[in-house]
Amino acid sequence: MANILDWQEKHPVSNVIWVPADQVEANDYNPNKVAPPEMKLLRVSIESDGFTQPIVVWQTGDELYEVIDGFHRHLIGKELGLSHLPVVVINHDRTDRGDRIAATIRHNRARGKHIVSAMSDIVLELSKRNWSDVKIAKNLGMEPDEVLRLKQISGLAEMFADEEFSQAWEVNE
Repeated sequence: MANILDWQEKHPVSNVIWVPADQVEANDYNPNKVAPPEMKLLRVSIESDGFTQPIVVWQTGDELYEVIDGFHRHLIGKELGLSHLPVVVINHDRTDRGDRIAATIRHNRARGKHIVSAMSDIVLELSKRNWSDVKIAKNLGMEPDEVLRLKQISGLAEMFADEEFSQAWEVNE
């Protein structure tokens, strides 16, 4: 049986910390949207029950945190004027933006729905970061054909703009 300290090190939920709300910032790539009725309900939930789930963050600086999961909880906490927010910090050892994006998508897709155009933009960005379709599919929980469809939404022309192609045929006069 594993030692409890091993579990605490491996699972961020064991290490909830309260950080000043002004040190927690939204990311600029979250495709998850919540309808107004659900946002009202989330506000009522936090007002009535308090925070029941911490905000998942990535530490971007000594005292700065970027939201990976829990953007809407973070937003409501700030709207309520809370001085501190409960967070868990993940991925201390991986600092690439692509890893942060993938973590956000994994958290969101496990629960909810995404806006297609925003997901398309994310697939395009990860492709531009030299992520293979296989890596994108694995890390975002997609099938290969879903990755291809999302790339097509962003526009195949943009995806292949920097590629060189031979001419398909030559014209004889």
